[in-house]
Amino acid sequence: MKWFDILRLSQSAIRGNRLRSNLTIAIIAVGIMALISILTVIEVLKWNIYNNLSGMGANTFTIMSQRKMNKKKSGGSDPAQVISLQQAMNFKERFRFPALISISSLAENGALVKHGSRKTSPNVMVMATDENYLKVSGTNMLAGRNFSVREISSNANICLLGYAVAKKIFTNVAIAENAIVQVGSQQYRVLGVMESKGASLINRMDNMVLIPIMNGSKNYGLSGQSCVLSVLTDGLKNIDFAMGEAEGLMRSIRKLAAGKAINFVINKNDELANTLVSNIQYVTLSASVIGFITLLGAAIGLMNIMLVSVAERTREIGLSKSVGATNAIILRQFLTEAILISLTGGVLGIVSGILTGNLLSLAFGSPMVIPWIWILTGLAICVAVGLTAGIYPALKASRLNPIESLRYE
Repeated sequence: MKWFDILRLSQSAIRGNRLRSNLTIAIIAVGIMALISILTVIEVLKWNIYNNLSGMGANTFTIMSQRKMNKKKSGGSDPAQVISLQQAMNFKERFRFPALISISSLAENGALVKHGSRKTSPNVMVMATDENYLKVSGTNMLAGRNFSVREISSNANICLLGYAVAKKIFTNVAIAENAIVQVGSQQYRVLGVMESKGASLINRMDNMVLIPIMNGSKNYGLSGQSCVLSVLTDGLKNIDFAMGEAEGLMRSIRKLAAGKAINFVINKNDELANTLVSNIQYVTLSASVIGFITLLGAAIGLMNIMLVSVAERTREIGLSKSVGATNAIILRQFLTEAILISLTGGVLGIVSGILTGNLLSLAFGSPMVIPWIWILTGLAICVAVGLTAGIYPALKASRLNPIESLRYE
């Protein structure tokens, strides 16, 4: 009997037990979908992280407190961990390497912004920054202008609005310039609106309000907040030298003795991206475990329906053997049925998993991600599940005595 005939007989047998087959296919599809969708989401997140950090430039590095990088540390105010505003300003003044330095600090993470009767959700990030923040972060103005050096050192209540914030509280973002808005409990005059940077996990510029760093210190009290220093060097080849000089200067500012470990972190963009991505790998492991547990249940279910199928088709097997079917043909037929059921569930799971996972790419504006390696791995897993679950029932069917099978009721 040719493979085509075996395949046709297997398809006919699957259609004959449609309910049981479909339930098993559904279990396999759910397992593969869970695996592929979460892995697709992870690939979208990786793209988003690298894309947003690369937007700041490859020749940029950041200096921040260890507490910001290590979430296991206490969230309380720790003078040894915090990079104070005074230390940040001291660094900016004394750093002699050819570079552009920006100071920023989180003032509020859930502010409500109002203009007239229109208001945002209470999830706007308020950042206290200096005049270099936009250039270092690679952000342009859509309307209006940036802070001046004089305005940064003053206590004036002025601000820059992210695109999403301006769009929410103004009918037209072009009229936002010089308007008065309420940020939390304070009144601010709008100097301009930043261009849209798109939705992102690590870059929330669209949903952000920027205020001068000294104004943030006055209105929000930044003494307990750690500042972040972003350094844009004049060329990629100079970044390692700049990082070395920056470390030495920060050790001096923070009065760290020679040989004592540093209590701050210096990261290039690619290193920061790799740190963030490495934390996502735990999600990958969790997704794999969930998927494999589901597939184990599917394999048990598949073996069960194949054993039931052997019992129900005992007379059919005896008839096939009586007209010349060998043990090998019967074995191949039942193995083919198991693999077909498993592959059908796998293909459905892969398609639905890719579509589900890429829903996130629509929100972030990233290209559609197709994890080819995991797709091939998923198909291989489905074949393995089909073989593992089908081998015992297939062997049992192939070893049936044709005479006893024909007498089976």
